[in-house]
Amino acid sequence: MKRVAAALFVALAFSGGAGAQGWPGKPVRFIVGFTPGGPSDILARALGQKLADLRDQQVVIENRPGAGGNIAAELVAKSAPDGATWLLGNNSILATNQSLYRSLGYDPVKDFAPVALVAVQPNILVVNPDVPASSVKELIALAKARPGELNYASSGSGAAAHLAGELFKAMTGVDMVHVPYKGAQPALTDVIAGQAQLMFATSASVIPYIKAGRLRALAVTTARRSAAVPELPTLSEAGVPGFEAITWHGVVVPGATPAPLVERLNRDIVEVLRLPDLRERLESLGAEVAAGTPRDFADYIAREIPKWTKVVKDSGARAE
Repeated sequence: MKRVAAALFVALAFSGGAGAQGWPGKPVRFIVGFTPGGPSDILARALGQKLADLRDQQVVIENRPGAGGNIAAELVAKSAPDGATWLLGNNSILATNQSLYRSLGYDPVKDFAPVALVAVQPNILVVNPDVPASSVKELIALAKARPGELNYASSGSGAAAHLAGELFKAMTGVDMVHVPYKGAQPALTDVIAGQAQLMFATSASVIPYIKAGRLRALAVTTARRSAAVPELPTLSEAGVPGFEAITWHGVVVPGATPAPLVERLNRDIVEVLRLPDLRERLESLGAEVAAGTPRDFADYIAREIPKWTKVVKDSGARAE
């Protein structure tokens, strides 16, 4: 009965001529769980503007930062399923937070309908140039020869860089020490200075330092090579088969949103992601377009949750 009621509500809301076909006759709220100016915010604004232009409909970016994106996620989870409230979800909100936090005000699977995976951001495994390792295999050998002596930095406990390091440890059997920082930049600063030896960092944040010779890049963490650094092998190619640890972003809506509306939104997102200027904009941020169907995105989330739940459990990581 709830789904029927939701479908009737949407039919009524969308029946007027105020909005484009398949869109509500009121401004769309595009909720971002992080502060203005960050990767999620920039991506949402670029995507939201193109969707607004496509459908001649206002899309308002609304930042609701805090608790690793949980505040924004709970707001959207409890919103009306009328297509007028979207969330730019990511790997934290939809895959790792349920393991990192003792309680959530939403269920990442039941409370959202996946619309489309939008983009992925490769991470790059970088080391300080003084580290005597020029490849992933050499780094693994060094870490095994000096257990507990290598430090890897991250932007904080439970952050993507931290969990990537824990996955690396689990898959290679090395013993390294995690050193959390209050943000990515302080962590990078100490890797460059040699206070920490390595880090899994977003490509956009480290490529300038790699080009300047202040960091040595060993591999990317994506399943395929990155267009931003095509010369770098993947971790899988470099000796850790099956390794993948990326930052990804995708649009979700309240879970009771009718399937035809989800499909409509998906088609529009896929259409604008094909625009050359938007693709170039995302690539300039170190992101790669990753559009697909709602089912593709749902299946992807379903694979990510158990993978990172195990990493969090085995490492004992907790959000700060």
